[in-house]
Amino acid sequence: MAERPAVDPLAPGLMVCGTASNAGKSTIVAGLCRLLARRGLRVAPFKAQNMALNSAVTASGHEIGRAQFSQAQAAGVEASVDMNPVLIKPTSDTGAQIVVNGKPFATMTAAEYHEHKPELFELVLASLKRLQREFDAVVLEGAGSPAEINLAASDIVNLRVAERAGLPAIVVGDIDPGGVFAALFGTVALLPPSQRDLVRGFVINKFRGDPALLGDGLADIERRCGVPVLGVLPMLDGIQIDAEDSVALAELPPPSADAHFDVAVVAFPCLSNFTDFDPLFAEPDVAVRFVRSVRELGRPDVIVLGGSKATAQDLAWMRSRGLAQAVKAAASDHGTVVLGICGGYQMLGRSIVDEVESRCGRVPGLGMLDVETVFEDSKVLAQRHGEAFGAHVEGYQIHHGRVHQCPDAEGEPWLWLDGGPDGWRAGRVVGTSLHGLFESDAFRHAFLAHVAATRDCGFAPAPGSFAERRDQQFDRVADALEEHLDMRALWQIIGLPA
Repeated sequence: MAERPAVDPLAPGLMVCGTASNAGKSTIVAGLCRLLARRGLRVAPFKAQNMALNSAVTASGHEIGRAQFSQAQAAGVEASVDMNPVLIKPTSDTGAQIVVNGKPFATMTAAEYHEHKPELFELVLASLKRLQREFDAVVLEGAGSPAEINLAASDIVNLRVAERAGLPAIVVGDIDPGGVFAALFGTVALLPPSQRDLVRGFVINKFRGDPALLGDGLADIERRCGVPVLGVLPMLDGIQIDAEDSVALAELPPPSADAHFDVAVVAFPCLSNFTDFDPLFAEPDVAVRFVRSVRELGRPDVIVLGGSKATAQDLAWMRSRGLAQAVKAAASDHGTVVLGICGGYQMLGRSIVDEVESRCGRVPGLGMLDVETVFEDSKVLAQRHGEAFGAHVEGYQIHHGRVHQCPDAEGEPWLWLDGGPDGWRAGRVVGTSLHGLFESDAFRHAFLAHVAATRDCGFAPAPGSFAERRDQQFDRVADALEEHLDMRALWQIIGLPA
């Protein structure tokens, strides 16, 4: 008798879709990853295609969305490129850099990208299958809404992926802005029958008040759609799990009234990796503001120019709004400390030569540091560790621009990574290429203490570590899911024992 072919064992999974962007998909996926990990399972997050300017670098030197990197932390596993095989980083309203399997693929218009979707669809399915072979469960995250009927035929991130993989889905609706029942109903109604059958549950998210006020709405939406509501999640104020896009900036916590420190972050149109500042929000003595005008800027203790996916254009934007001159005046006239990170560091130099990202050639920088930047085709993608202000620091680098010290430079390097200098300091102006540096507690406290001494103001560091506080937030989301959702039904949907 002929031997039967071996069956390829694939782990079960669940896709989490939303009625719209910012419905809470990323946070719920992180919470589910933590819940499954607490059950002793090795679980992987997965998002086939992510459109975000917040990204991170894996230990293998691959770039993925910051949200998937954070979800891997919630799961207690090392992030891998298969967790986010396609990353779209917008550079304008019509163009974006496409990162495939963790490396830059091309800069394209939406129409050009559309032509590549068939091959990318097979690529993302292969990544998902590898995760299903390696892990005990996979939690998939959709993008935007699965009911974008103009994109349905070429979908490579929502229910078409779940359909090919044979996985069930739930749909999350944000009740906070209103209209959640119409959003849930409309989402399911617009799906083709084969994908509608995949939706096994609804979750209502960000509810304030008594769920009894929803009355018969939960039973009515189930009757109309044939999909049960698995639960109503409360608004979890103060949760700061890495966001994908700038929509989340509107939900940042207000600064403490008792804060000694005023930090103003210039909110470029193409601001990237604004998750760099999350550890500062965790410091009660630090008030962080995102500013877009000279009036909003005021006279802070620290001005931060963060990352940018369109460095030359964002620098031009600063000049057009008078912010460039205001930043220089704050440093020279008011003693404000100015910190540039990655793209912001490049802006602080004498010039930027870019024939790669913006193709604008040579443009003058702010001239606050004696460095020059030249963009190269290859992209630096690496995790780094080193020392600054006498403290350990670690983070990651994501950049095309190489920063070089000018021959007649005044100042000094201030940060050393893997034994070599990175960044430049001249007086109260400092710059570095390192993202994620504030997650290093000793460095963050040393830097803020340095600024406090420079500005003659007090600073009391928050107790505990940022990693511990982030871990507590993962647990807080997982606890909320466990308390407010029908977990027995959810485990059955996934295919796990209750």
